[in-house]
Amino acid sequence: MTGLRKYFTLMRAGIMEQLTFRIAMFVMVLGNIVYLTVIYFLWKAIFESSPTPVVNGMTFESTIVYLVLATAIFNFIEMYTVWEIGRNIQSGKIVLDLIRPMEYRTYLFWSYSGPILTQFFITFLPTFIAVEIVTNMAIPLGMNLLYFLISIIFAIVINYSIDFIVGGICLYSQSIWGINIMKQVVVLLFSGATIPLAFFPEPLAKIAYCLPFRAVYDGPLSILLMENPGFAQVLPTLAMQAFWALVMSLVSIGFWKISIRQITVNGG
Repeated sequence: MTGLRKYFTLMRAGIMEQLTFRIAMFVMVLGNIVYLTVIYFLWKAIFESSPTPVVNGMTFESTIVYLVLATAIFNFIEMYTVWEIGRNIQSGKIVLDLIRPMEYRTYLFWSYSGPILTQFFITFLPTFIAVEIVTNMAIPLGMNLLYFLISIIFAIVINYSIDFIVGGICLYSQSIWGINIMKQVVVLLFSGATIPLAFFPEPLAKIAYCLPFRAVYDGPLSILLMENPGFAQVLPTLAMQAFWALVMSLVSIGFWKISIRQITVNGG
């Protein structure tokens, strides 16, 4: 219980910090509304130019629901770990973080667990409810919700591990902006968050299905949009996510142990 208490303390501190900066949250919500408006009219034009209402197995409504939910998932699982690691390297604060009695990777994860929990209730849940109302219950309500919660935990672990690997690269480059932007573009593209994987040309789709990124967004979304799935239906997706969660965690831990030897403190 003592060990768990320190994790919950970090989570609570993260929640309090997240709720303190209300203007930043408002700006983020406003930015998402603008982004989703652009996405709506873009895909509306794409489907209006199509000779059939179904393109690659997806209708206009299912495409919009998919992309809206993908954006909502991004808003609450994105930890911005790369920015945190990069700033701490440049300021020299990374040295203080490394001498804490808690392992740095664990400390950073639980520090961001509070904002994840907060954003789930502030952004994802209202978006989910709004989509259900607007689309007249287009998202099934059943066992898919339970499997989705399990799937999203795997997605958080994978996404965090990817961020931590990229954060380790910052120890070599001491630069964060370009590296992080490139990471976000690659992850959002090959995960299906920007364009559903159903619309990928076959060669690109094969590449995407061999990468861990689809386990972050496409995996949870495919489960969420299933209608009363049995465990056998979701098992391949959950197994794929569990595999990548284990692999990416091990890679991130190993890469960090190697990279930390290259640390150079410029600030502090």
